[in-house]
Amino acid sequence: MRPVSYSRVSDVATAIATVAADPTSAYLAGGTTKIDMLRIYAEPSQRLVDINSLPIDHIEVQPDGAVRIGGLARMNDVALAPVVVERFPMLSEALLLGASAQLRNMASMGGNMLQRVRCSYFRDAHASCNKREPGTGCGAIAGVNRGHAVLGTSPHCIATHPSDAAVALVALDAMVHVQNSGGHHAIAIDDFFLLPGDTPEREHPLNHGDLITAIEVPALPAARNSLYLKVRDRESYEFALASAACALTVTDGVIAEVRLALGGVATKPWRARKAEHVLRGAPATRETFARAAEAELADAVAQPMNAFKIELTQRTIIRALETLTARGAAS
Repeated sequence: MRPVSYSRVSDVATAIATVAADPTSAYLAGGTTKIDMLRIYAEPSQRLVDINSLPIDHIEVQPDGAVRIGGLARMNDVALAPVVVERFPMLSEALLLGASAQLRNMASMGGNMLQRVRCSYFRDAHASCNKREPGTGCGAIAGVNRGHAVLGTSPHCIATHPSDAAVALVALDAMVHVQNSGGHHAIAIDDFFLLPGDTPEREHPLNHGDLITAIEVPALPAARNSLYLKVRDRESYEFALASAACALTVTDGVIAEVRLALGGVATKPWRARKAEHVLRGAPATRETFARAAEAELADAVAQPMNAFKIELTQRTIIRALETLTARGAAS
């Protein structure tokens, strides 16, 4: 690990100015992945600016019913906040399933959105990886790719996005609030995560010095009946092989509203809009759920080792929808 200098700031304007003025600097929040990146030389920063004292860690209900989550709010605090548990159970569950208790107590919400992929080829300095060194190739395509993506891939990258919380936030149409030296702006969360395309090294639209100050989740009545279903190799802390964040409203046996996003199977948190189109206005039956799942995975591109993910994801979607339907009928 190369020598890295360290400083601490206590106000947002100073933090932004400090990082923006130095191309080799970066923000340090929870640090649960930043230090890992420095150790394997996947993070070029030579100076870390500690922002943990900034006053952007609150969870606040807005006048319109939306919930504003500070960029420095800790994952565990958000997961256990009564307003989140009550209004957005899928987000609470995704956060609790996303990391060990020790990591959840340290990791910030903004940092969780920006965490890098867990692809072993990205994390191996001697392996080919277009995300780490553009133009060198993707070692995963012809290598060990059991855990890699089947949706949103390109010939340049098939790494999956690792965040569980981001999947729930995509389903909820959250907005990411960003501040820089020029002011504030907001980014729809589905636009915040970029497909690899020909530029897999660019994972989000942020520029150097941009700071995530908050994540705003709009009021969504359907989200009260929601869940996050995560399928993984082991029940203890592990990344998803397939996951589904789902909210569902059924009226007289017909699906009135649905939100569905997938994790563990795509290069970004994947909004399942094709499945939603099939589901809305259709009978809440297993046949409908299966048809929706098949439609969403119709364009999946599998590698020899991860072809099982297509059926696994379809089963995950069906199970999530059946669980919510039964829960709603029983309530």
